[in-house]
Amino acid sequence: MAQQQQQQPNPAAIKDEGRDGRLSFRNFAEHKMRREFKDAAVEKCSEHLRAFGQCAQDNGLMVVFRCRELNKKINECMHEHNSHEAFERYIKEHSDELERRTIKSKS
Repeated sequence: MAQQQQQQPNPAAIKDEGRDGRLSFRNFAEHKMRREFKDAAVEKCSEHLRAFGQCAQDNGLMVVFRCRELNKKINECMHEHNSHEAFERYIKEHSDELERRTIKSKS
């Protein structure tokens, strides 16, 4: 019985795989690039995220009041690196890669 539970795949992973399968070739490539773009934004803001995490750990339920400035810094950083305009610039800079991925996905 325990082996059956361990062998069952994660429902969230199944849902993600299914979503990728429903996307058109161009949308699939753009979706992957958006995911990479968001991961890069999180990486760029990792210092703020670590500081907020430490503040939250130190302050418990008072995190809302005592870590407000750190939360604002995270929001500003994420907005700077994860805005729609920044993604459009990223797509323009990586348009050749997007086309390569689109062509690769079709074959």
